[in-house]
Amino acid sequence: MSVDHYENFPVASILCPPALRPAVVALYHYARTADDIADEGPGTPEQRRALLQRYRQCLLAAVGKAEATVTTIPTPRPPGGAGQDQPSWPEVFEPLGRVVQQHGLPVQPLLDLLDAFEQDTHNPPYPDRAALMDYCRRSANPVGRLLLHLYGVNDAASLAQSDAICTALQLINFWQDFSRDHPVGRCYLPHADAQAHGLNPQDLCALNDSPATQTLVRELVGWARQLMTQGQGLAPRLPGRVGWELRLVVQGGLRILDKIEALQYRSLRQRPRLHLWDVPLMLWRAARMRA
Repeated sequence: MSVDHYENFPVASILCPPALRPAVVALYHYARTADDIADEGPGTPEQRRALLQRYRQCLLAAVGKAEATVTTIPTPRPPGGAGQDQPSWPEVFEPLGRVVQQHGLPVQPLLDLLDAFEQDTHNPPYPDRAALMDYCRRSANPVGRLLLHLYGVNDAASLAQSDAICTALQLINFWQDFSRDHPVGRCYLPHADAQAHGLNPQDLCALNDSPATQTLVRELVGWARQLMTQGQGLAPRLPGRVGWELRLVVQGGLRILDKIEALQYRSLRQRPRLHLWDVPLMLWRAARMRA
């Protein structure tokens, strides 16, 4: 499994301190596996939610929660499939349990991620920005908080900046993936924003760029950029490799926004991507970041 597969998780790159790399990889595999269950698991949404509930039980058992009881129960079967005992994912929870114990990681962010993945199986509409922010609070922000805990950073100001960065990255991923998400029925656009421009989800799923959609995307890009600006001062305050990793994560997100802008916000059909030739500019901008 490639460690850059899960888009909400900063990868354990060469900039990650070697002593922390096993912990980052363990957290990544926990999140990646749950995300795969929610998005690509067998059977119906109800069956995937049952697997996520099993996954939650395994998490609580791995971190020593007394209320956890992990029993062998039948696996939800897709039509025509054969039943089997549910997995316990030892390749995920054995290293994760060690990491939680070694670093004293809080369990709530791990549970919040599972709440978000379960919400994904419902594929709900998002009526306004507050609803989407609540989703990001559980799908993205826990990642930053867990990593800050590994780095020994837990003051309120840093946590707030981390939340702003993680939410911005999640929103940027949504705006980047219009052309992938809408054809399969996933829509993370706040309906209130779309309606303010006379648009509805059907207009957006048709992937037809128009002056109204361009204006909408421009406003959404501005929202994500504002959040990133609120949080980016955290990166220069973090020391060494950790700080440089976050600088580049921030600049990567901002560069995607630049590319959407360069498309004149016609991103419903085109997916902007980072390339090797973007790296020098990102490094230059990262070096100029100040707290």
